[in-house]
Amino acid sequence: MNEKKKEPLFHIVKRSALPWYQALLIRIAAIILALILCAVITTITTGINPIQVYESIFAGAFGSVRKTWVTLQNISILLLISLALTPAFKMKFWNIGGEGQVLVGGLAAAACMICLDDKMPGGLVILCMVLASIAAGAVWGLIPAFFKAKWNTNETLSTLMMNYIATQLVAFFTIVWEVPKGSGKIGIINQDTNLGWLPQAFGSKYLLSIIVAALVTLFMYVYLNFSKQGYEIAVVGESQNTARYAGIDVKKVIIRTMMISGAICGIAGAVIVSGASHTISTSTAGGRGFTAIIVAWMSKFNPLAMILVSGFLVFMQQGSIQVASQFGLNENASDIITGILLFFLIGCEFFINYKLEFRKKGEK
Repeated sequence: MNEKKKEPLFHIVKRSALPWYQALLIRIAAIILALILCAVITTITTGINPIQVYESIFAGAFGSVRKTWVTLQNISILLLISLALTPAFKMKFWNIGGEGQVLVGGLAAAACMICLDDKMPGGLVILCMVLASIAAGAVWGLIPAFFKAKWNTNETLSTLMMNYIATQLVAFFTIVWEVPKGSGKIGIINQDTNLGWLPQAFGSKYLLSIIVAALVTLFMYVYLNFSKQGYEIAVVGESQNTARYAGIDVKKVIIRTMMISGAICGIAGAVIVSGASHTISTSTAGGRGFTAIIVAWMSKFNPLAMILVSGFLVFMQQGSIQVASQFGLNENASDIITGILLFFLIGCEFFINYKLEFRKKGEK
């Protein structure tokens, strides 16, 4: 005899598209629940009033005019890298090499600042620096794209390995250019002349990098949504076979898109070296190439939504410094809060896209 199969307690069912306001309410509820959990954990583990911790995080990011500008600049840099990864991810090319592409872009910028010192005017140095950074990033994106298009290699592994090569290249040139010799670091490049440093815009040394990020955001939004190449990226991402049937050269799209991705990462590297740190080291990218992956995914590859997500992550990162100094804690305290918030925000996407249908009473 065939026994009747027992009905499971619940089924996971994909939702039809929720109205935007319902999805927003779910995300707000997730943030509130995350903050409540963070408050409980903070009180139990440290005995510190969690409200004071939250106030300290805000003060660390926006507590003064300088802190506000630094926060906005860091948001712009993370946003640039996130925008760079977006077309590749939308094409389902898993570019994990943003870190390396930023490093080689920064290395190219540093090379121009060091090697062209006193050889040409500052404006030409900046132009050469930007072009060199774009070219370096594009080449770093081209290499794994070529192998993917030609031999269908695993792009996750190849882009990840390119990060290690970029790190070692920067380590090598750090020794070549180290000042003073034997220090193992370059120090501030052209500190006396400021040659190759991004110029001030409207009296602010931070504003130009923010303007660059705004322009790239606008470009990427238009490029992905209203251009032929953006359409080709979307079709290739949905199905390479469909793209081929539609007459799209898939190999060309892969190579072109990754070169654009790498080029924008190169721009981000130039902004970091010439507009923020004014030096180059193996930690110049600072993990932003990996953080940008989270930003791109949480934003669903929407360039405008990336502004908010980048802002949130940088806000928490900047706040961690203030938390550490004010309460004598290490930066991991704020990292824990950030991690919990990210967990809830990513987890709420499940409830936006799916729902649980429980077994009806009487069913077995």
